[in-house]
Amino acid sequence: MKKFFFVIILFILSLNIVHANEDLKNKIYKNIRCIVCQGQSIHESNSDFAIDLKKLISKKLDNGENEKQIYEFLISRYGEWIVYNPRFNFNSLSLWLLPFIIFMIGGFLIFRLNNNKKR
Repeated sequence: MKKFFFVIILFILSLNIVHANEDLKNKIYKNIRCIVCQGQSIHESNSDFAIDLKKLISKKLDNGENEKQIYEFLISRYGEWIVYNPRFNFNSLSLWLLPFIIFMIGGFLIFRLNNNKKR
């Protein structure tokens, strides 16, 4: 009877591990851009590139690589553009701050022009 419960517990644990692995695969698939289908992730795409990339990611996960290692490999091979959530770096900082800086300069100029007209 103990062996039966032990087997059941091992079976349930193995199902949880497989489910977690599938969740991780889907998370990675949804964050990788298909270079053939503009604007789609490889999760949504059925192109040959997406299918091959899914196989590659599955193989790397089966070999024990983690999510970060897979992203680093794909970025080194295809460039930062391949991921939907790129790493934070100086170039991305300037893209986020540039509209704010332009808004602040524009507001300052409008304020100055209004003050000059009142005088």
